[in-house]
Amino acid sequence: MQTQQQAQQLVEPSALLRSWRSKRRLSQMELALEVGVSPRHLSFVETGRARPSAELLLALAARLDMPLRERNHLLLAHGHAPRYSQQPLQAQDMQPVRAALQRLLDAHQPYPGVVLDRHWNVVLANRAALDLTALLPPELRAAPPQPLNIIRASLHPQGMARFTSNFADWGGYLVEALHRAVLESGDAELLALEREVSAYPNVQALPAAAAPAAPALLVPCQLELPIGRLSLFTTLTSFGTPRDVTLQELCVELFYPADDETARLLRG
Repeated sequence: MQTQQQAQQLVEPSALLRSWRSKRRLSQMELALEVGVSPRHLSFVETGRARPSAELLLALAARLDMPLRERNHLLLAHGHAPRYSQQPLQAQDMQPVRAALQRLLDAHQPYPGVVLDRHWNVVLANRAALDLTALLPPELRAAPPQPLNIIRASLHPQGMARFTSNFADWGGYLVEALHRAVLESGDAELLALEREVSAYPNVQALPAAAAPAAPALLVPCQLELPIGRLSLFTTLTSFGTPRDVTLQELCVELFYPADDETARLLRG
């Protein structure tokens, strides 16, 4: 059964290709020459006057660097079967992936680490990260069917924002990252999340926040917690050469101490 999002994509198949070409700032001529078709034929594809083969669509999608989810939508919109699987992380076939991710997170102890899906929902976490979530009020913690969302938990006034001493910098970074994701994907759930957090009073106050006196190499998350002051920076890692939609959309976020005192506190 097709999802509502897939059904919406099927309404105007030619618009999908034009939209992604526009995002990549390519002309019809440039794209056509790079994939080895005539500009005339590409124009016919974009206007719906020609039915492209699945191979041509995949070549266009690869050049446009479309996510696997969008490549499936493009194929479906033009009457072809999707080429990329989409298995839930809890599926039996994904067990080796889950095990590898959990080993990675556990090896990162005593520093926090999480695995996120495309909506910034936490799907796996290590013990250090779970200890931090214990500081959240019940309504922001994971409670099926509501997962823990790291954007919501970080920006909500009663969430980690109340412990974040440099919220102007850290909150601004998160808001900007979310906005970029909305523009890039057009995802309705991300758009709803952006509208939600934009209504938080502390987020609404961010544009008036003063800029930092001097630029830093990294934007840390500085937390004033009962155990002491933590200063953390993050790294983001994704899978290479994925052939599954779920795998491509997973992201590992690992937090590292930005100073010696933070390292000492977390090791203790």
